[in-house]
Amino acid sequence: MPSATTARTGSVIETTALTKRYGSHTAVDRLDLTVPRGSVFGFLGPNGSGKTTTIRMLMGLIEPSSGRARVLGRPMPREGRTVLPRVGALIEGPALYGFLSGRDNLLRYDAADPTADPRTRRARAAAALDRVGLTAAAGKKAKAYSLGMKQRLGLATALLQPRELLVLDEPTNGLDPQGMREIRALVRELASDGTTVFLSSHLLDEIEQVCTHAAVMAQGRLITQGPVAELAAGARGRLVVTTPDTGDAARVLKEFGVADVVVAEDRVTGEPPGPDRDLDLADVTAALVGAGVRVRGFGVERASLEDAFVALTGEGFDVAG
Repeated sequence: MPSATTARTGSVIETTALTKRYGSHTAVDRLDLTVPRGSVFGFLGPNGSGKTTTIRMLMGLIEPSSGRARVLGRPMPREGRTVLPRVGALIEGPALYGFLSGRDNLLRYDAADPTADPRTRRARAAAALDRVGLTAAAGKKAKAYSLGMKQRLGLATALLQPRELLVLDEPTNGLDPQGMREIRALVRELASDGTTVFLSSHLLDEIEQVCTHAAVMAQGRLITQGPVAELAAGARGRLVVTTPDTGDAARVLKEFGVADVVVAEDRVTGEPPGPDRDLDLADVTAALVGAGVRVRGFGVERASLEDAFVALTGEGFDVAG
């Protein structure tokens, strides 16, 4: 059950001016973050943007240089002994014993938890393995697991007991598309059971598909946060013309002030003019037809979270680092 404090504030994570410096380098710069209780919260940013450093401060693994953090209504790291038994976490990949089987790794993790009931240990390990799709590989040594299987086993360690908060740092790393879909479905299932999920990722489509709320980080600073639908709605969509006459279509769009015109196969896309200049789509359609453009499709695509990121930061999203 949520604590009285989290029930009152409606937040499971709150930070105020949270900062971490390493010498002259500021990894996290005055972060004010609010994670609503019951949300699937996406912590979004390129590799190196400060996401993992923030998570390590929230979990009490490192001390902040300044600022404050509260998790489940308690100050961290000071009250870590009270908070951490109520939190499941997978941070910077799983730490596994390669010489032990997947099942024995879970049993070892569970035995280290002073709140765990040893009488139900094997049943809970079996349930966690089943939940991440590793029942068939439970007896195989972890050193023989693929990267994706190791990621699943690490997630299973966080699922050994019911948790109020689940913190996942890049949980789909190393997974194939099917594995990614399964993990997304599991996150949704956990959220429907009442667990707040805090999910760090550099994959925009992953955040957009599974998260209810998100925060965007860049170079150690918080750019924005809020419901995912509102973040995407803050960016304008792109005009899209489907036609075999891409050259003429691109010319017409530019004449109407459409910027960033891109031609790809039979599609021409562009950014509509700013709000100070109204764009009548009917006029654009008439101009395209008048120029002899064979229009097979025309409209405005809904803005994505990637569009919002580019609009907020003025730069692309470097998923490679």
